[in-house]
Amino acid sequence: MEIEYSLNNLTDTAKKILSFSKHKTFLFYGEMGMGKTTLIKELSKQLGVEEEANSPTFSLVNEYKTKDNNTVYHFDFYRINHEEEAYDIGLEEYLFSNAWSFIEWPSIVQNLLPLECVKLHITKNNDNSRTIKLKN
Repeated sequence: MEIEYSLNNLTDTAKKILSFSKHKTFLFYGEMGMGKTTLIKELSKQLGVEEEANSPTFSLVNEYKTKDNNTVYHFDFYRINHEEEAYDIGLEEYLFSNAWSFIEWPSIVQNLLPLECVKLHITKNNDNSRTIKLKN
């Protein structure tokens, strides 16, 4: 599935992504500045997270609760150098907890990721909109 979007229709885009997905683990691929964190904030909001989701760049993972007491994890592995660092924080436990998981820079921890996930490849268009290629 392919979706073109901008900030103007970010809410609808997040709803489409959630309705398309068959899994709770989302892998976000794209260069720096593609809007991965912005999209994750909106996805979290659509899931019922009331606080504003922020990038966990230095803490590696942020945890949020939804209105229905479900858990959402937001990972950012940009600053790690080795998979062992993710393993040391208990990544596998997070991913197999049946919580929603949004992972930025997943290629760094590729060997630790579940096979069943949603892959989102985000690219920037000439008009500054974005295109997401989704794959379950």
